[in-house]
Amino acid sequence: MIFHREAMGELIGAVAWYEAKQDGLGLDLQTKVEEAVERIREHPSMHSVYNEQGVHKCLVKRFPFTIFFHELDDAIWIAAVAHQKRKPDYWTTRSEED
Repeated sequence: MIFHREAMGELIGAVAWYEAKQDGLGLDLQTKVEEAVERIREHPSMHSVYNEQGVHKCLVKRFPFTIFFHELDDAIWIAAVAHQKRKPDYWTTRSEED
């Protein structure tokens, strides 16, 4: 599993934001993201295709986040851990080489 650096930053920021709102809530988000990542790892093609470039999406349970990822030959690349109520497709210019 390879996280784009900005995707990792999105996750860290969201965990911190939720933790500041309520003790343990940020850690719960982190756990739910880890569970979603495990679902992606086990069955990447099971998740809906999001766009014509072959990016898939996986919803995070309990929280308004979607993980956008691309299945590569030897790894899974996570492009974004995106809040569902913010700018759509802001992450689409990201690439595996960034």
